[in-house]
Amino acid sequence: MTQFISLFQAAIMFGSVIMFGALGEILTERSGNLNLGVPGIMYLGGIAGLIGSFFYEASTTSPSPVVGMLIALVCAFGMAALGGLIFSFLTISLRANQNVTGLTLTIFGGGVANFFGGSLNKLAGGVGQISVAATSSAFRTATPLAGMGTAGKLFFSYGFLAYAAIVIAVFLHYFMSRSRKGLNLRAVGENPGTADAAGINVTRNKYLATCMGAGVSGLGGLYYVMDYTKGTWANDGGIESLGWLAVALVIFATWKPLNAIWGSYLFGLLFWMYFYIPGLNRSSQELFKMLPYIVTLVVLVAVSLRNKKENQPPASLGLPYFREER
Repeated sequence: MTQFISLFQAAIMFGSVIMFGALGEILTERSGNLNLGVPGIMYLGGIAGLIGSFFYEASTTSPSPVVGMLIALVCAFGMAALGGLIFSFLTISLRANQNVTGLTLTIFGGGVANFFGGSLNKLAGGVGQISVAATSSAFRTATPLAGMGTAGKLFFSYGFLAYAAIVIAVFLHYFMSRSRKGLNLRAVGENPGTADAAGINVTRNKYLATCMGAGVSGLGGLYYVMDYTKGTWANDGGIESLGWLAVALVIFATWKPLNAIWGSYLFGLLFWMYFYIPGLNRSSQELFKMLPYIVTLVVLVAVSLRNKKENQPPASLGLPYFREER
């Protein structure tokens, strides 16, 4: 039972990181932009939040966990949104290729984060010596219901960002399916020419969706740094691997925020399942790590076959087009 609880908690925590990345990318893709720079943006969010909280705690003898948490959130969201702004300027204003720009942003974000993460480690006195204990504790504080036995450990023993991810998913579902601005955004993503003829500002919607989506994705990197690594920086590629899973989750969830909730937890479960199965060798472990991507491919094939069978274009399922204007 203890092993099951541990696996369940790992699935929820890692699933929440993936969910943030996927929700941000869903919002971006609904505007018609395909941003493959999600891993880099999550890197930027994680390192910016860590730097902000580190210098805050270093500047005072009695740091407030709440103030440190707010500083980390603002820095992470702002830096990630800046990454989205760079992507938007290059692909929307300068009409650069989205795929190349996104992949470049991933490399750029990872390089910048690891450079400043290494510098921060040296400044703090060595790897693992970064002291943001107050801020990290604010992110890792469980709800008061965590002590309710097994149910408390399974559902109420996580930091507030794990529940914030669910709230954001529900909000995005309502925004894109019920609000006028959300429907306008979907119109921009599915047919920008028609949306422009209807008086919708295509460029503004693309910029806002891409920057806000990047900001949401950046919170995933912050949650990873503050919760899983407990406020330290590790150059182990963990954020990048979860970022690519977030991109895969967008396809798995068929661009629907509510599907991203349970899909992210499933990905989190598959991501760590190998660790709890005894007797696996190194080769078998690597095969288990492939499961989330295999599941995504199966779903993608199933959706494509259903489209072909029903003779429906992708837009009828709400899937955005990614046409670059020339």
